[in-house]
Amino acid sequence: MKNKPDVWIWLGDNIYGDTHDMELMAEKYKHQKSDSGYQLLLKSRAEIIGTWDDHDYGVNDGGINYSKKEESKLLFLDFLDIDEDNPVVKRDGVYQSYNYDFGDNMVKIILLDTRYFRDTIYRDPITRAYLPNETGDILGEDQWTWLEKELQSSEAELNIIGSSIQVIPDEQIYEKWANLPKARTRLFDLLKKYPDKKAVFLSGDRHIAEISQISLENLDYPLYDITSSGLTHTWARKEPEANRYRISDFIVALNYGVIIIEWDDNGKHKVKVQLKGEEDSLLYEFSPDYF
Repeated sequence: MKNKPDVWIWLGDNIYGDTHDMELMAEKYKHQKSDSGYQLLLKSRAEIIGTWDDHDYGVNDGGINYSKKEESKLLFLDFLDIDEDNPVVKRDGVYQSYNYDFGDNMVKIILLDTRYFRDTIYRDPITRAYLPNETGDILGEDQWTWLEKELQSSEAELNIIGSSIQVIPDEQIYEKWANLPKARTRLFDLLKKYPDKKAVFLSGDRHIAEISQISLENLDYPLYDITSSGLTHTWARKEPEANRYRISDFIVALNYGVIIIEWDDNGKHKVKVQLKGEEDSLLYEFSPDYF
């Protein structure tokens, strides 16, 4: 709570449900919500929003075929205290967007659902690396249509897109958008279609922290993927991992991310990204210069 956030974003694995038993899932959400630290956050000024990943979705590395996804969705929305009249309640998946006005300035947060509609991916039986599904999708057509409308209509100076899995890195062997390359290309092409809607990705899942950057043809600003996870789980030891897009330190420690956006008297803004560890320690700091 030292950072006094205006907005807290869950990026997934908010609990470790991993079950088809919805009573057990509900009990795990109840336990998380009653945590003393989380209770302080609930009572603060921060608005709490979020999406899910596999463990709170219900099955490790799960996708479209999880049989309890509709029931799990209701528990997730209840955990976030989503109103019954919110449009997300009636549609499939948990994707949502939020606009935040700061005087004459606006920030838009778009939270994707990378589980409910995601096609199946398989692992190499020897290396355990995920193999690319060349034709598979992640978002589903309804979510793609919604995402385009959200970008097209955005009046924000900054569009923050939350994805539970990494968008830019393509060399690590675990879950990532690159496992479904057609969907990843489609996402990049959508950003190219609306080049004035400046965007940055937030991702979690990995139990490490890093910042990745990619330059796309026909997009006049670099794309960043800020990966921060997790609050309770990290690697037992640091091991090398390739990421040709990494521009930060490779952080193996309990961590969380902070985005600080400040405006001057002329309405010009500056973005600062901080990756923080235990006791609010600063692990890495970065300021994208294109915003």
